[in-house]
Amino acid sequence: MKDTIIKLLNNIHEAKTDMEINDMLGLKTTEEYKEVHDTLESLVNEYIVFKTKKDKYIMLKNCPNLKIGKLSLNKKGYGFVILENEDDLYIAKENLNNAIHDDIVLAEITKRGIKQEGKVIRTLKRDIDSLVGEIILDDNGYTIDLDDDKKDIDIVIEDDSIKNCVNGSKVLIKLLKEIGKKKYLGTITKVIGHKDDPGIDILSIAYKYGIYEDFPENVEKELDNIPTEVKESELVGRKDLTNEIIFTIDGDHTKDIDDAISLTYDGSLYHLGVHIADVSNYVLENTALGDEAYNRGTSSYLADRVIPMLPHKLSNGICSLNEGVIRLTMSCTMDIDNNGNVVSYDIFPSFIKSRKKMTYAKVNDILMRNIVADDYQEFADTLIKMNELAKILRKRKIERGYIEFELDEAEVIQDEQGVAIGIEKRFREDGEKLIEDFMIIANETVATHVSNMDLPFIYRVHAEPNQDKIDDFLNLVKQLGYHLSKKVNGLSPKAMQDLLKELEDKKEFKILSSMLLRSMKKAEYSKDNIGHFGLASKNYTHFTSPIRRFPDLTVHRLLKKYLVEKDYSMSTIKYLEESLPQVAQNSSEREVAAVNAERDVLDMKMAEYMESHIGECYNGIISTVTNFGFFVELENLVEGLVHISSLKGDYYTYVPDLLSLIGKSTKKIYRIGDSVRIKVVNASKETALIDFELVEDEKDGDKE
Repeated sequence: MKDTIIKLLNNIHEAKTDMEINDMLGLKTTEEYKEVHDTLESLVNEYIVFKTKKDKYIMLKNCPNLKIGKLSLNKKGYGFVILENEDDLYIAKENLNNAIHDDIVLAEITKRGIKQEGKVIRTLKRDIDSLVGEIILDDNGYTIDLDDDKKDIDIVIEDDSIKNCVNGSKVLIKLLKEIGKKKYLGTITKVIGHKDDPGIDILSIAYKYGIYEDFPENVEKELDNIPTEVKESELVGRKDLTNEIIFTIDGDHTKDIDDAISLTYDGSLYHLGVHIADVSNYVLENTALGDEAYNRGTSSYLADRVIPMLPHKLSNGICSLNEGVIRLTMSCTMDIDNNGNVVSYDIFPSFIKSRKKMTYAKVNDILMRNIVADDYQEFADTLIKMNELAKILRKRKIERGYIEFELDEAEVIQDEQGVAIGIEKRFREDGEKLIEDFMIIANETVATHVSNMDLPFIYRVHAEPNQDKIDDFLNLVKQLGYHLSKKVNGLSPKAMQDLLKELEDKKEFKILSSMLLRSMKKAEYSKDNIGHFGLASKNYTHFTSPIRRFPDLTVHRLLKKYLVEKDYSMSTIKYLEESLPQVAQNSSEREVAAVNAERDVLDMKMAEYMESHIGECYNGIISTVTNFGFFVELENLVEGLVHISSLKGDYYTYVPDLLSLIGKSTKKIYRIGDSVRIKVVNASKETALIDFELVEDEKDGDKE
């Protein structure tokens, strides 16, 4: 019914009532009318169809002046509706229509041009379950200081739910109802802890994004039925791989191990095995465990803390491919020629016994420095051969257009009290790349197999970028004075790869590379296979991390349904066609939440670290220029703002086309990529902000 209604409304450019749509479809019965009405309401909730004040329906895309997006406000009260594939929509304070920061809103464009302006028509969705704040008690009672100071609302708490709080308690609040203009009655659903307790800073951010450390009681109860070791009965119907040399490679402190690898070589073919924890054997559909995994969507890695998708009994126990114990797996074995082509493959249920829990540090010693630890001696030759294959696979990916951004990542070092005492770059060497290359080829093989079967599936997709955004980027490169020797031909991955190669020797390359990445669309999950632009892959999925990601768990369930149970029934296909889009959407949303939480934790910890370095001087490069100043990135990736008001000796004007600030009298230019020397003048963990000032010949407190 949904597809039928969408097809009808696509060709109608004026709103119709549900009865008119019912009649246009030629439907007669009351039951059919009810289905039409319910389907229309469902499409409204999915933001596909717009419902007018007169209860008429029209496709949202047929209303060019109506846009849906997330409202992002600043502290001055105005903001923008963030739109997909087009410039954001400016919303003045008087046009907010009571919408608040982070609301999903329907907005109307009131002015087009270089700066689109609009007004909020209605709020479609407001987060009322994950507000985090601090309780401040005094002689007059209490106030709530929300962590997100952009949310301009007042909250009155039910008396009973505040009785366990003290001054400084960090709490999770659920809004119950609106009792006035931007005023709500709320209840405290959890006391997270006191703001000064170790780890509460990270948990507060996690809770803000709906990422909770505790599992519901019904999930804990189901854990009683989960075994601690694999039973003999579970091995029936699986291929025994315990005699093969299979091992894992992970970080030093990794406990949730969901992938293992094996390799042999016969002179003409590499026989690669990628063996993935069979989480689907324990986390079943329509169970509390399964529902909670769906709700969480992903594990979250916040500084030194992991908030897992699955309880530790599963993630670190029976599902983790720990050394020396039998574990259930789904295996993808591939025969790969010397050019990196998969010439044959098999996907099947199996069980393994990992020979070794390897670490990237020790593996990289072998591959990069020819240093072999005693307990790695028997595996060294296999690892070297694996690296040989990995480089072949990477070369093949690059030849087809794989875009390798190689952006730096920061790692927070904390003391026993959870205080940031260091910020360091993460370095990726051959060991990390090897695992990445093997997982990518396994993901592609699985996706290609099911795509060829033309059955419902979950794909990891990445749409091609918007031409206008790429043109804007190319114009910036030109304005910076760089002339590309190669013309960027279209929006192919190969063209983006060539563009990066052209820029790699420029001083701004690191910044430009990051900007190009941001100009591209985000990868997401979808039932519809549109390919993966960044990987230059026609078929891609996530199969290799079912302990940490719900889409991978879903892929395992589908593989079992298709390859083991041979269930291709119409009822199954119909159910999957209807249910998988919601799985994909929820998984994408939870991934975004986890990424945002990780970013906020990193910003907060960077500011905390810099609080103890105020007054010190560092070298850095200008990473972003705005109308209020520019951001400078230090060698350890810490970023701070040099406010335009702190620039001395001239009046500076922002020139957006050049991403520069230019002095009115001196014509001095500050632009992206410039090297500068700064002093740290302020840092606040509370606001997660760091302020710098430029220095010329500062000697005291130098930090290179």
